[in-house]
Amino acid sequence: MIALTAGTTFPKIEIPQLGGGTVVLGAPRSGYDWQLVVIYRGLHCPLCKNYLAELENMQTAFHDIGVDVVIASGDPAEKAQAMVDEKGLSLPMGYDLNIEQMQALGVYISDPRSPQETDRPFAEPGLFVINAEGLIQMVDVSNAPFLRPDLQSVLKGITFIRNNDYPIRGTHKAA
Repeated sequence: MIALTAGTTFPKIEIPQLGGGTVVLGAPRSGYDWQLVVIYRGLHCPLCKNYLAELENMQTAFHDIGVDVVIASGDPAEKAQAMVDEKGLSLPMGYDLNIEQMQALGVYISDPRSPQETDRPFAEPGLFVINAEGLIQMVDVSNAPFLRPDLQSVLKGITFIRNNDYPIRGTHKAA
């Protein structure tokens, strides 16, 4: 696993987008200069469903401060669509992240516990805030579904950073 560090360039990863076309992780859509990328485990994860529903409700608040919001997983199109339908999501949804792309993002990867859970290895949660220069402003990667940044804190943090020209922190990795 390659760990992405704060202050480095976020890799631009193009994947299929639900509804057609592609979404590029690391490249904000027109009208936005920053991007929030949320990697979720998949349809099998009840914690992901709640997190994405909260993010859906906050999407406008992120847009209001110039932040594009995209979500992605290794799920196939059918499962990504089921997530959108179940939670009423309008967030841009990328799907079919492959193992190499997960590794490029530096997220943890888990194997399914049973065929009932899912049928393929999947990414554990990751959250990336990419600034206007394409650099990782903030990063949070977890090895378990139970650890995720509070989205209200993320929104407040980005707002503070942007309003105060606050520098990227944590640019030196621990030994």
